[in-house]
Amino acid sequence: MNRLLLVAALLGFLSVAIGAAAEHALRPGLDEETWRWVMTAIRYHQVGALAALAVSLATWIELPAKGTRRLAIAGWLFIAGTVLFSFSIYAAALTGIDGLTFVTPFGGTTLMLAWLAVGWAALARRDG
Repeated sequence: MNRLLLVAALLGFLSVAIGAAAEHALRPGLDEETWRWVMTAIRYHQVGALAALAVSLATWIELPAKGTRRLAIAGWLFIAGTVLFSFSIYAAALTGIDGLTFVTPFGGTTLMLAWLAVGWAALARRDG
């Protein structure tokens, strides 16, 4: 079983479910600034889910073992970064505790590391 693909699929599902719930149930009770935060979180959530999905599928391509491991690392970094970034904002919006967004920059940094890990995986290709 490809756990990375499974978790990427779950993350994608949640991005749609949370986006719909936010639009229909959460938006009426939020001020404009908090709604902007939530929309940013949803956007990053959806991009992170797609990136994790793409990286997961790319691990099925015949690569040197080192490249496959590096792609898997990138995929897990996308998942961790997306959860830290988006879910900290969701939690802050739902609870009104702005301090929960203290975690958000760690998620953003993890997402940047995920993109660098994809580049690192590209360096493992033998054919350039």
